Order: sequence, then structure tokens, then C-alpha cells
Amino acid sequence: MTPLQRVDRAWQSLVQALEALQPLAQLAARAYLAQVFFQSGLIKLRDWDSTLSLFTDYYQVPLLPPTLAAYLGAGGELVLPVLLLLGLGGRFAALGLSVVNLMAALSLPEIGEGALLQHIFWGCLLVGLSLWGPGRWSLERWWPRPAMK
Repeated sequence: MTPLQRVDRAWQSLVQALEALQPLAQLAARAYLAQVFFQSGLIKLRDWDSTLSLFTDYYQVPLLPPTLAAYLGAGGELVLPVLLLLGLGGRFAALGLSVVNLMAALSLPEIGEGALLQHIFWGCLLVGLSLWGPGRWSLERWWPRPAMK
């Protein structure tokens, strides 16, 4: 076996090992993102008067009245993370949380560099889950699909 063939064989072994870890990585990303967004939704619910005040006086959500934006933001942060964690409608949940994430980053009049980087990181994870789905370790993987005619 030539050195090049040995390198190729080692590379193929590494690729197979990494592919075997994909479901774990997708589950870890789903769990992390679900926790981040669900906690944010709970914070909004715990002090709803402050939430409404923030959406009215501080956040600058484009195109939506502040009260509607508060309801949509809190609702999205409470429902979509559960779907994402379970991997049920995973792409839908990831796309929905991408909108929530983008609106959160855009609606802050001033956002620190650290906070912006955090939103970018969350956005990258959400884009990956949107493109490749929630993975093999998800409920939608085992959910029966209707037959196509």
C-alpha cells in the first residue's frame, strides 16, 4: 500500500467517524438552542408588564405593533424550542427561531459585540438545522408520513 493510499484510507475512516457523530451534534445543537430560546420566553412571561414596556419603549421591532411583537416573540420562544428539541417540525422550528433571532438582533437600538456574536452563533446553528434537518435522533424521523400519490 502506497503512502497516498494509507492517507486516503485514514481520511475515509475519519470521515466515517465524523458522520457517525452527526446525530449527536444535531441533538446537542437542538438542545442548546431550545434551552436558550425557551429561557428567554419564560423571562418574558414572568414579568409581562416589563416585557410590554420593553417592546413599547426600547425594542424597535420593524413593521409590527409593540404588543403584537411581544406576543409573537414570547409565543415563538415558548413553542418553537419545544418543537426543535423534539425534532418535530424541526426545519419549521429552526426557521421560526431564525426569524425570532434576527428580529431580536435587529430590534435592539444598541447591541454589544459579544451579544451580536452570540446571535450570529445561534443563527449559524439554526441555518444548519434548517438546511440539514434535526437529524436521525428526532421524532419526525419516526413519524409516519402520508403516502404520495
